[in-house]
Amino acid sequence: MKSRLAQLIKGGKIIRLRGPMPELEGATAWINGEKTKADLVGEKMTLIHFWAVSCGLCKVAIPKINQFRDDFKQNLNVIAVHLPRSDKDYNLDLVRSNARQYNLTHPIFVDNDSKLTSALGSDYVPAYYIFDKEGKLRHFQAGKGSMVMLERRIRRLLNEV
Repeated sequence: MKSRLAQLIKGGKIIRLRGPMPELEGATAWINGEKTKADLVGEKMTLIHFWAVSCGLCKVAIPKINQFRDDFKQNLNVIAVHLPRSDKDYNLDLVRSNARQYNLTHPIFVDNDSKLTSALGSDYVPAYYIFDKEGKLRHFQAGKGSMVMLERRIRRLLNEV
């Protein structure tokens, strides 16, 4: 995953670095406001992070994601995607409650039908996608990966601007 030709393969779909951000369509619901690709591409980079109510690693990472959202708000859009991993994760009230509990004030795309998940070709939580201001994928990271690496990538891309 470190080379420019890195690929993510899932179900025959290939997402390449520098490939385009998919449309943000097919949400079961939006929490904290709805966004479109057109809203995100142009002026700022975008961090899309996948999480689930039942994901312990996600909950550990969320404070750092919130810090990125706040520290880089002038140059970074942050979108959460809630991807159900268990039956209880489909409960929209529980998702809303967890969003409040973990201070997820940025828009949340609830992906109960895996629409955005399929468009990106990955079903990992936690997972992080960084798109540059032109909407090109510049970094992907999944699982227990280091938040230090994610922050380095964000800072490096911000310095390219």
